Amino acid sequence: MAKPQRTVALIAVLVIVSGCSAASPDVLDGSTTIPPLTTIGEASTTTTTTEPPTSTSSTTEPPLEISSAINGLPVEAGAADRRVVAVKIDHHADARPQSGLEVADAVYELLVEGGITRLIALFHQSDSAFVGPNRSGRPTDAKLITALNGAPFQISGAQGWVQDIFKDEGVNVIYDTGVTTFRRSNRKAPHNLYTSTELIRSYADRRGWPDEGPGNLFDFGEAPTEGEAATHIEIAFSNAAPSVWDWDGSVYLHSVGSEEHTWITDEGEEGRVAFDVLVVMHMRKFIMDDPVADGTSLPTVDSVGTGEAWVFHDGIVRHGRWERGSKSDRFFLIGDDGLTLTIPPGRLWMMLPPDTESIVWD
Repeated sequence: MAKPQRTVALIAVLVIVSGCSAASPDVLDGSTTIPPLTTIGEASTTTTTTEPPTSTSSTTEPPLEISSAINGLPVEAGAADRRVVAVKIDHHADARPQSGLEVADAVYELLVEGGITRLIALFHQSDSAFVGPNRSGRPTDAKLITALNGAPFQISGAQGWVQDIFKDEGVNVIYDTGVTTFRRSNRKAPHNLYTSTELIRSYADRRGWPDEGPGNLFDFGEAPTEGEAATHIEIAFSNAAPSVWDWDGSVYLHSVGSEEHTWITDEGEEGRVAFDVLVVMHMRKFIMDDPVADGTSLPTVDSVGTGEAWVFHDGIVRHGRWERGSKSDRFFLIGDDGLTLTIPPGRLWMMLPPDTESIVWD
């Protein structure tokens, strides 16, 4: 039987950082208004360390090989020491199937206007020459990217006041200038803009941006493989189609409502979007406004503070809460017993729905 879950609202205070100058016109996908190729803020090369809760995971023989890659998976020598590349991915129905999700090491799914979601794909040990469609940035993005040790963030554009937020937060933004982006004629604008992680890495090198890994996104280790079954999961972000996952015995297969979610390569190869570990973190939603009332208001979630959390892996669910002390910190997961909620290494799909929405599974 499906088990509906509702969060208890845990409200954290968001310090809204905004530009002081009058907002420039929106820089939307396909716009000819292109920001200059100058450094967008000063990227932080260090992250604030928050003392994690005590882990309850015990060492078994043989132990898991945990790497410093963001998802904890073992990687080739040197790959875990390099920068993470972040790319904003269009998730509109006309943008699917997308490209690059089949190799991304981790993905954030976030609410945008109209009740739909967009994605931030993270590439650490992986690379893809064809990623997209690439779309514009939102305020929620800034406080997620700041924890990634100066990671370059490829977007198609952003409203002027959102650009100010990225600059003030020190995010190394790359806009659609044609240096790291290109279009495909078989897709209609604005769902036809693509990028390459190799081009982004080269661009970041030329700019002298940090080239160091941020470490694990969560605490990885031995985790229970028995628990409350959760083989069909539905996560609502709004009254639009939910993010749906089905456990097939080895991975979670993704759908958007009743539509199977697929990826496609530049050569036309297709497959089902599938990930190993799902992390759901309920967050407070609010509407963020242009400080000079010249731009469009945007739905935003508060990713600093604490809230209810669920982790799905191996066909089971584990419940707890997330904690994050500042925008420079990673997320810590704490189980219902008050101790660290350790999760197994694996490709991660992380969802940040509003805490007013439901999560159901069976």
